Amino acid sequence: MRVLLVHNFYGSSAPSGENRVVLEERDLLHAAGYEVIEHFTHSDTVRDHGILPMIGAGLFTAWNPKALVKLRRRVTEVDPDVMHVHNVFPLLSPAIFGAAAGTRTAVVNTLHNYRTVCPKAMPMREGAVCTSCIETRSVGPALMHGCYRNSRLATVPLAVSVGLHRRLDTYARYVDAFIALTEFQKSVMVQGGLPEDRLHVKPNCYSATPAFIPWAQREDKAVFLGRVSAEKGLDTLIQAWIKWGAQAPRLEVIGDGPDLERLQRGLPAASAGRIAFLGSKPKQEAHAYLSTAKLLLAPSVWFEGFPLVLCEAFAHGVPVAASRLGTFEELVERPCTGRLFKPSNANDLLHTVSAMWQDQPAMERMGQRAKREFETRYSARESVEALERIYRRAIETNRARFHLEAIA
Repeated sequence: MRVLLVHNFYGSSAPSGENRVVLEERDLLHAAGYEVIEHFTHSDTVRDHGILPMIGAGLFTAWNPKALVKLRRRVTEVDPDVMHVHNVFPLLSPAIFGAAAGTRTAVVNTLHNYRTVCPKAMPMREGAVCTSCIETRSVGPALMHGCYRNSRLATVPLAVSVGLHRRLDTYARYVDAFIALTEFQKSVMVQGGLPEDRLHVKPNCYSATPAFIPWAQREDKAVFLGRVSAEKGLDTLIQAWIKWGAQAPRLEVIGDGPDLERLQRGLPAASAGRIAFLGSKPKQEAHAYLSTAKLLLAPSVWFEGFPLVLCEAFAHGVPVAASRLGTFEELVERPCTGRLFKPSNANDLLHTVSAMWQDQPAMERMGQRAKREFETRYSARESVEALERIYRRAIETNRARFHLEAIA
């Protein structure tokens, strides 16, 4: 099967889980015998190159005719069975979903976030979940509050994009299969207007061979691994750890982001030995830190799509303590791979995690369940098989639609 992989890479200065997923799935498809053709653009081509390229990117966020023509030409040249689109923001635009219209090429779109129905892409405002644009199927709330970068001006092109393609029915007209990362995300996207019968659930995966450290050999520590930014809930986590005091296990914060220096400066001297900000680490080194931990912390305050770190924790048999929010009930609580606490609530986080820590045998059992969950749902083999099924369904949908259009 020939797959045309389409993705706009986010800037290299902001490490992205989406970028990683695209490259890992590309490699998995190659290894499984697929012919993969890349059609990639990079946000670095406009970042840090002055104001004019940034203005140009903003103007074409909703509709980029050059990107559409270029991709249409590529589809004609390589005649792929599937055009698999990941991110189109900001250089491609949703217009490119029409690049395969009228051809035998099926179109698949992975929904890494909520940008299709939410101009900010994160259903979050002022530090809390906000689904106003999704529930109303309107971009009015985003424009009123200036949700993207706290700026009405910066929000306009994204709001125009969501509103325009909702009015044109772009996604229902041109996309044969959507990939949601969880059942929860699927339900939100259906609420936002995407066709339920074309939404398929396929979680992210961990493609490496994980090292499993026996529980007795692990360090008495907990780990946060991810971007150090407001939506990840680090303020709540640090506050809870400070309250825990001298009895708290070591907390390692691995990652970089806009809040790192502020959190480091605000750390009391008494907590310096128990809370360690390790900064960004290469992937293998970060996984080595995680594999020796007894707990992963995910205190997010927004609807995560499917955080890669969850796959990584499960692969290494590390239980999880996460916010009772969005996908975590589905991914952590139901399979009993950890415990949940109230989002943005340091007291409940402390109560939940300290109770877990006092029952090490129970935590070890959660870690064992996490390992089994990885093996049955999040391995490389499961991921490729799921992609294969979705590609086949998309091809069938496209053929049926193409046939009906030919008759008409």
